[in-house]
Amino acid sequence: MFFDVFQSLCEKKGVSCKRAAEDIGLSNSITTKWKKTGATPSGETLGKIASYFNVTIDYLLDPKSSFGPNSKVDTQSADILNEVDLAFYGDYKELDEDDKETVRDMVRVMRERRLRKQEK
Repeated sequence: MFFDVFQSLCEKKGVSCKRAAEDIGLSNSITTKWKKTGATPSGETLGKIASYFNVTIDYLLDPKSSFGPNSKVDTQSADILNEVDLAFYGDYKELDEDDKETVRDMVRVMRERRLRKQEK
């Protein structure tokens, strides 16, 4: 359940669920909703939560993924993964790890091209 993942991340960060929600810009009651109904936040909210805890959306949806809070993913890679997760929100979860890595590589290349164009 999503709330369990959220609560675990809060504990690891040393903040209450209420405080984390406030820091992220969410209502105080949203965590209660997740707990009581088993709801999962929308893609945009998942992106904000992932950024706050420095994990990927993939991890929020599947805590067994390799991109959790103790992984060695750098911040830029986590940002790339969050963008990809949002873009493929439903389908992305069905890709195998090789396909996910291919998508991540494509996003990195596109980001590098964009940065080079901006430097000119």
